[in-house]
Amino acid sequence: MTQTSSTLRRRPRLLIVGCGDIGRRVLRLLASRWRVCALTSQPRRCAELRALGAVPLVGNLDDPATLHRLAGLADAVLHLAPPPAEGDTDPRTAALLRALARRGAPGVLVYASTTGVYGDAQGARFDETRPVAPATARARRRVDAEQRVRWWGRAVGARVTILRIPGIYAPERPGGDPRERLRRGTPVLVPEEDVYTNHIHADDLARACAAALWRGRPQRVVHVCDDTELKMGDYFELVARLCGLPPPARIGRAEAAQRLSPAQLSFLAESRRLRNDRLKRELRLRLRYPTVREGLA
Repeated sequence: MTQTSSTLRRRPRLLIVGCGDIGRRVLRLLASRWRVCALTSQPRRCAELRALGAVPLVGNLDDPATLHRLAGLADAVLHLAPPPAEGDTDPRTAALLRALARRGAPGVLVYASTTGVYGDAQGARFDETRPVAPATARARRRVDAEQRVRWWGRAVGARVTILRIPGIYAPERPGGDPRERLRRGTPVLVPEEDVYTNHIHADDLARACAAALWRGRPQRVVHVCDDTELKMGDYFELVARLCGLPPPARIGRAEAAQRLSPAQLSFLAESRRLRNDRLKRELRLRLRYPTVREGLA
């Protein structure tokens, strides 16, 4: 046996489910240390995933019959796929967990959830022990997925880590460049009606995912957020100053209800400040971008 094939045998095998922007960033971090497989529902993406160092697997979480190849495949799973756009449950996560448990379930699963599971905390600052209180169907689907992966981890003896993630940003990230909102002229709330928001740079999130694969504690929730403590309007004013763009207009909630979409309004209905002690202490992650100021620079 050659040295190369021996090295490949010794490398643990990772399955990434939902290999979008964050999955690709994780893949770049881990391709030399793990043998990575990436599940995709789009055959046309196979060449791209191979070029990044992954073995592509074509399968669709909405079609459980296509997931049979996942059984016994991986030592660890990074589950980044979102739930469906409708309903109060996450059948995609249910289908994935059934497929993984059929033969030789992985010993580690990291699930990327959202801080939206807390609902509105009215600006309170809190850690991961706060009970969930989802206020939207989108958040209820995430709570359902969290409950499923925790139950599954206990049932099969896997170490499950749940990462609760706030707003992801990066200048080059599709849909995650805050400058685009400023260029569209989207207004923000007046200070007295504004909400606290939380942030994480896409690169730091990818590093947190990698750290959780190695260091995540069993059945543990971790906030993956930076040290920024700003209200939403102040955040976008900071973006404007750093990037030389006009600051956003400030409006009241009544006017916002007339001008903004229901999806945009949903982000103005919840205010919270997250502690990230577990991220730093347990995952031992030193943030590359400790605040949005460094990340936007």
